[in-house]
Amino acid sequence: MGIADILSVWAVPVFVAAVLAVGLIKRVPVFDEFTAGAGDGIRTCVKVLPSLVALMTAVSMLQASGLLEQITSLIAPAADRLGLPAPVLPMALMRPVSGSGSLAVLENILRQYGTDSLAGRVACVMQSSTETTFYTIAVYFGAVGIKRTRHTLATSVSADLAGVILSALAVRLLMG
Repeated sequence: MGIADILSVWAVPVFVAAVLAVGLIKRVPVFDEFTAGAGDGIRTCVKVLPSLVALMTAVSMLQASGLLEQITSLIAPAADRLGLPAPVLPMALMRPVSGSGSLAVLENILRQYGTDSLAGRVACVMQSSTETTFYTIAVYFGAVGIKRTRHTLATSVSADLAGVILSALAVRLLMG
């Protein structure tokens, strides 16, 4: 067992012990603070829950209605001109909305086209270089009670679009 293995096994227990020791030294009621923090966490979950339910419902409706496939077929010609393989378009549309949904699409791409295919490589780079924008906005803005997102949405969607286009470009440049 190397030093890295030992450190990885003991890192969390040592950190927890250090927090408890500092709390006791400073005479902080550690258990009371822990339960207060847990209560705050539960209140935050309850506050964010309606946004998450709405988002999950929208994702399910998008998939079940067939709208995702229709949108994909509409944007396929433009995506082809940008160098995006057609099989990754459903993932590009799903990724800003749902991490688990886009992961399911990625799994399907890898199973159908293979890991070393252009579509498989672009999908993998896209999965790691884009964000679940709508989920993140719903959770974080909902947790602190922000109703108006101002420029956040436009900026985030622009960054996701850049991530989608540049993932295809990077794969073509680096892997042929």
